[in-house]
Amino acid sequence: MDHQDIDLHSAVTALSCSLDLVGVDEVRHGKRVAMMAYQIADQLHWPEAERYSILHAGMLHDCGVAQIREHRNLTETLEWSEAEAHAKRGAEYLAARPPLAHLAAEIRYHHTRWEQLQPLPLHARTKIRANLLFLADRIDVLQVPFLNSEHILTAAPDIVERISSLSGSLFAPELIEAFAQIAQSQAFWLAMDPDYLDEDLRGLGKHIAPVSLNFLAQRELARLFSRVVDAKSPYTEQHSERVSLVARQLAKDFDITGQDLEQVEIAGLLHDIGKLRVSEDIIDKPGKLTADERACMQRHSYDTYRILQRVFADTRIPVWAGFHHENLRGEGYPFKTQGSEQDLECRIISVADVFQALAQTRPYRNSMSLNDILADLDRRVANNELDGTVVDKLKINAEAYYRLAKD
Repeated sequence: MDHQDIDLHSAVTALSCSLDLVGVDEVRHGKRVAMMAYQIADQLHWPEAERYSILHAGMLHDCGVAQIREHRNLTETLEWSEAEAHAKRGAEYLAARPPLAHLAAEIRYHHTRWEQLQPLPLHARTKIRANLLFLADRIDVLQVPFLNSEHILTAAPDIVERISSLSGSLFAPELIEAFAQIAQSQAFWLAMDPDYLDEDLRGLGKHIAPVSLNFLAQRELARLFSRVVDAKSPYTEQHSERVSLVARQLAKDFDITGQDLEQVEIAGLLHDIGKLRVSEDIIDKPGKLTADERACMQRHSYDTYRILQRVFADTRIPVWAGFHHENLRGEGYPFKTQGSEQDLECRIISVADVFQALAQTRPYRNSMSLNDILADLDRRVANNELDGTVVDKLKINAEAYYRLAKD
């Protein structure tokens, strides 16, 4: 992976899809915000590059939201007093990721009133783009009860009236004027239908050229995904980063090098991306999970696999990440593969995931000592859950791996 052409539009769409999982019941919020912002920008005759850029900003505007309860507060009221916290987090995540750092400032202020933006020492472009995201975001909150139904057409005038009443206070007058003009078209509202929305986004993506990213840039993009996942719970802080470090070192100890080694590291970072669908109430539950809660937890590895196929379709990353809960006897999930069907890299990430999780404090137990972890791994090897050759390799430098998992 010295340099690889990455379809950044597909990567942003995939992250938007994973962020959709936070809503569980109400999905595609990011995509609708993106498409409405794009259409309003088009109405204002913004240059093509600016329109595509605001499209991506719209899909990522809520990347600081990882908890379902926070998502509900943001989507159940026009203004929420604590909305700025996720805007700050999202901006921090993006600022550290070179492929998307240019979107950080507008996402930082996408819940700031227009009248409050004016005195801030920001570039005029940042102000208007941030406010466009805020406008599209709040339009979506008002239209959600009527989505996927012709009732949106009868509700639309009231939505326009309410939004227009906030011109000059919450929203820039020029944005309100453009919105009011384009909202007269039934097509503006009907295009929010899920099938049409996905089709339109794919169509726009065909006009956006791939970007060439080196491994470091790809890894930073992966870290953005993993940071959003790990933020769901204080108990999973840095889990993905630590799994990635352990998996990479194990792969090196097996003499895996070059592109395969880099893909192991990225797969480790992304192995839990599907967990965004899982409620933090389940992740943080101190007691035994119910059958329904276990089912919710078990689907995350399949969601991981499908999401990563959209970004890394020509690599083994989706398989290596998505198979991390398979076991050697074919009783894991979600594919029920036998050990002979699993790449060594899959088995490495499985061991790294278990090892790091046991070293980390969780709501149902404290961090385990190294000796207790090794005993647990031996038990899993005896039960034909984990690969004994991988566990044996880890034991050779067990203390160093323990530091990687905890420090």
